[in-house]
Amino acid sequence: LPMRPDVLILRPNNNQQLYGGLSAGGLTACEPPLWAALLAAYLREKHYSVILLDAEVENWTHEKTVQEIAITNPILLVVYVSGTNPSASTMNMVGAREILQELRKGKHSIRTALMGLHPSALPERTMFEEEVDFVIIGEGFYNLPSLLDALKSDSGTNLVRGLSCRGTSDSSTVVVGSQPPLLQDLNMLPMPAWYSLPMTRYRAHNWHCLDGSKRQPYGIIYTSLGCSFNCSFCCVNALFGKPGVRFRSPELVVKEISYLVEIYGIKKLKILDELFVLNERHVTAICDLLIERDYDLDIWAYARVDTVNERLLTKMRKAGFHWIAYGFESARQNVLKGVGKDYKVNTNKVVRMTHDAGIHIGANYMFGLPDDDHESMQATLDMAMEINAEWANFYFTTAYPGSKLYEQALKEKWPLPETWADYSPYAYAALPLPTKYLTGPEVLRFRDEAFNKYFSNPRYLQMIERKFGTQARSQILTMLETKLERKHA
Repeated sequence: LPMRPDVLILRPNNNQQLYGGLSAGGLTACEPPLWAALLAAYLREKHYSVILLDAEVENWTHEKTVQEIAITNPILLVVYVSGTNPSASTMNMVGAREILQELRKGKHSIRTALMGLHPSALPERTMFEEEVDFVIIGEGFYNLPSLLDALKSDSGTNLVRGLSCRGTSDSSTVVVGSQPPLLQDLNMLPMPAWYSLPMTRYRAHNWHCLDGSKRQPYGIIYTSLGCSFNCSFCCVNALFGKPGVRFRSPELVVKEISYLVEIYGIKKLKILDELFVLNERHVTAICDLLIERDYDLDIWAYARVDTVNERLLTKMRKAGFHWIAYGFESARQNVLKGVGKDYKVNTNKVVRMTHDAGIHIGANYMFGLPDDDHESMQATLDMAMEINAEWANFYFTTAYPGSKLYEQALKEKWPLPETWADYSPYAYAALPLPTKYLTGPEVLRFRDEAFNKYFSNPRYLQMIERKFGTQARSQILTMLETKLERKHA
């Protein structure tokens, strides 16, 4: 008989539940599961046998996914529930739960674990709510190998640091592990196991291809892990236990980009870093190496409006950065200050500087921050219309587990979404947090109206046609035809 693999790392498929009507017709992106691929490569380097499956890119039903798991029959199934941004983890619990329940029905002898941002933020609650044997807290580089060793030798898993598990004498009790240490040297990590995934089938965001370029293939890469900021609406640091950034060497980053270009023909790339433009020396070194190679890339990355300058933007464009995503969030300083994001720069100057460098802007705005009222939200929408970025994301404030706002919401007994699926901004029953002055439904109505006003604005549509052509304008107008159904609006 073939030996059982030590571990199967799975990304579940949640598209239909999370994006509703947007999941049809390819409006949503499908990014490679970086964390799952990174862990797979790391474990293989330590001589564990690993299977990596991505149910999302395969578009498997939960029943089909469980069939594949049963055929593989690993000692441990790890369902990884982080997406590639902070808001994606909680809503991905939907598919994870259904897979675990389906697996239980089949009475398989496979031990199960949940990993990712949401389980790390709520390890005890996750253990009580889900039919799972373990929650692996944090990044997994230390505790996942220790768990596999304990399972293979049949020794006590309750001794593994950074692991939540059932009580040894009473399975209705839960032992909650402490935060494990972080891996300090990212250069020790191997390249993610891209060779185990169908890399030519991942799909870029629709806005990334407004110029009519192909959405496939699409790659994702990290140059740092963590974030040194601590905005109260963000939950990203729940995975790492504290604010802080660790950088990966520019040489290793560019070596991986070369691999993606040369093996899979990937030219469209997202840099996963919470904040890529942070350390100018790090960014410059990566750009210089990319300029040498002249790969004709189309990259997008995150920056803060107070971390860029003219010199850096010019160099980034030369290296293949076509888009920068800025978190403008709000037009009002008091609203920004209330969530710990207090930047003091002339946003119009930064926008002009970015456009002068030949880089498009993906602008992020938030409605329903704690100090927001109708007037401040309108000011934010007015700012968005004035900036007139090539793309804009209009978010409403949600208290994601792991964020300070979530802790505050529990304490103040603010209404929260009823299910993890409802944490998706596109879900039917999505519910923003109330502000000091507005209810959640009022915020939701404003957000959806703002989205339609922005993208149907003649000035915006003329700019899109001028920069990207008539097909881009048609694409935007087609997108507006998909109306989200809202329970609370």
